[in-house]
Amino acid sequence: MILSALLTSVGINVALCLLFFILYSVLRNRPSYADFYIPRLVAEGKFQEEDEFSVGKLLSSVKWVKRAWQPSEDELLANSGLDAVVFMRIFTFGLRVFRFAGIIGLCILLPFNYMGNQLNIDFTDLPNKSLESFSISNVDDGSNRLWIHFAAVYIFTAVVCYLLYYEYDYIASKRIGYFYSSKPRPGQFTVLVRSIPTTSGRSFSESVESFFSEYYPSTYLSHSVVRRTSKLKGLINEADKVYKRLVHLKTKKHPQERFKRAGFMGLFGRRVDLLDHYEKKLEDVEGNVRIERSSISGKEVPAAFVSFKSRFSAAIVSHVQQGVKPTEWLTEQAPDPQDVYWPFFSASFIKRWFCNIAVIFACSFVTILFLVPVLLVQGLTHLDQLEVWLPFLRGILKLKIVSQVITGYFPSLILEMFLSLVPPVMIVLSSIQGYIALSQIEKSACIKVLWFTIWNVFFANVLSGSALYRVDVFLEPKRIPELLAVAVPGQASFFIAYVVTSGWTKTFSSELFRLKRLFWSFLKGTLCWKSDEELEVPSNPYHSEIPRILFFSLLGITYFFLAPLILPFVLVYYCLGYVIYRNQLLNVYAPKFETGGKFWPVVHDATIFSLILMHVIAIGIFGLKKVPLASSLTIPLPILTLIFNSYCRRRFLPSFKGYPAECLINKDRFDQSDPTISSFYDELATAYRDPAMKPVRYSEASESSSSPLLYGADK
Repeated sequence: MILSALLTSVGINVALCLLFFILYSVLRNRPSYADFYIPRLVAEGKFQEEDEFSVGKLLSSVKWVKRAWQPSEDELLANSGLDAVVFMRIFTFGLRVFRFAGIIGLCILLPFNYMGNQLNIDFTDLPNKSLESFSISNVDDGSNRLWIHFAAVYIFTAVVCYLLYYEYDYIASKRIGYFYSSKPRPGQFTVLVRSIPTTSGRSFSESVESFFSEYYPSTYLSHSVVRRTSKLKGLINEADKVYKRLVHLKTKKHPQERFKRAGFMGLFGRRVDLLDHYEKKLEDVEGNVRIERSSISGKEVPAAFVSFKSRFSAAIVSHVQQGVKPTEWLTEQAPDPQDVYWPFFSASFIKRWFCNIAVIFACSFVTILFLVPVLLVQGLTHLDQLEVWLPFLRGILKLKIVSQVITGYFPSLILEMFLSLVPPVMIVLSSIQGYIALSQIEKSACIKVLWFTIWNVFFANVLSGSALYRVDVFLEPKRIPELLAVAVPGQASFFIAYVVTSGWTKTFSSELFRLKRLFWSFLKGTLCWKSDEELEVPSNPYHSEIPRILFFSLLGITYFFLAPLILPFVLVYYCLGYVIYRNQLLNVYAPKFETGGKFWPVVHDATIFSLILMHVIAIGIFGLKKVPLASSLTIPLPILTLIFNSYCRRRFLPSFKGYPAECLINKDRFDQSDPTISSFYDELATAYRDPAMKPVRYSEASESSSSPLLYGADK
């Protein structure tokens, strides 16, 4: 099953890569592969395209591996920021953990498992039974060899906790060092103030200036009131679409393509000149934009960005209650301008509260709905069930190669296809919760995707794959270790195939070759109109990639002593991911925001959860294997792990919520000797202006159809 999954998935993905490359190079007939595979270098002007596109040359070249491997961590930090460094530290941490786990699991536990006689393995049919023979299920009940597994669980837990502490301490110190070395950023000097009280005869802007000038006279610098710009943004988006269509029409080689019938779907009515039509429409939209901008000053929202002359002052304001009423003058540290998420500033407290409740119900609904593909996947892993559901396939399913492909590859592929829809859904749900920063939305979506994956991919598959899938399981907490001990080992082969399918091939083909982006560009260029727009440089999708990496970590930790054969597959995934994602961070992705490493606490908590899950399963396994003393002696292990986690949270977590006063004051003193700080203060006054308020001019002389269009020219 595992071999068929490996060969089939690798073969299909490589074939898809070659097919897309050939289609793109033949039909597009232009050497633009750099736009897809190194867009960041192209956008920054660091790449010179000299050679024609060659599929064979690109596939056979290994220079990119060397270029991805060579840069140091400090160079990665300077190039992509601390979030990129933390992202790569997840791979470094995983390599250290599973390198140690592989040595213990493959060299010690696996031989002891193989020498057991519990399953009465038929060695004449070893290829179909090999995985079970190497799992803990093959160890005899009551055997003293189980104490080796008991010791391995304790030693492995100690090593993982040590590495977790080391990484937490390292990243916390790196966060402080990055703060000291960074240039002044608007978010460090600015506070977001919400729930500004209404005062008769005063605008919100006047109230903010009066309040902070009175109570912070020596440190208050400037403010920028948020306004309702949803209608204005809609008009600008409409103007942008019309502008792109005009550009497309101007690039057409055949003048007759400019003419179209004015009726339904361009099939009926008189023929019109689309160029004149869209130029007049653009003029009308630009006029509406000017009218809306002239009236926008009166559409203030009770929220404002207030800037101060020092970081320390901004930190004090963000943490201290400002007004007598705790529901007024609410303050929080502002994100950087490029990180601001504007749509939810006009939402009231009640609306945000209702949205949070709605998101909870929506997440629950999506979780329950996802059980349908999980049950489908489990049906494919059990051919006897599939034959009952679809009896007309009985003859085909008896073919060995068909049965191996269906049970080994298709379940993981189908599950991965459905899982690919989850991150976008979670981003949408997080965006309506009232967050005011893109980084907050992405972190919230990251946590949602992580726990969704753990529940629906791990627990739902484990429980639905056995006869133990009953609701009353959760009403008997004492039986949970026993039930997991029975169900989890039976799904080892499925999860190994899942690591191969979702891990190896997706990391290798989808991420490195960027198949989705290539396919979408091909469709857009072939079937749709395409304008000469700027190259779009993507950002690393942390909300989808971090949960994937942590889920493979959970599988490796959970099956460490149950089925050590999974460890090489997980280790290879981390090796591939380390090289490939380094290349992506350096050449493909450009950071869209900087959180200062705030994703690491999510990694830490997920790893602690994986350890505790392993402990619970170990308690059940030792009990089922009739070693009650080992089961009892394992009970303190999750308690000690939780105590360790509590210590780490108290020791390191405050450093990730904000910077200490010592660092803020030292950095402010250093800025006093910086000659550029005064110009930075001047920029703060307009740093938090809504993008919809920035001047945009699309046309210079729209009367002439041959006049060039100007886009984004600031007045």
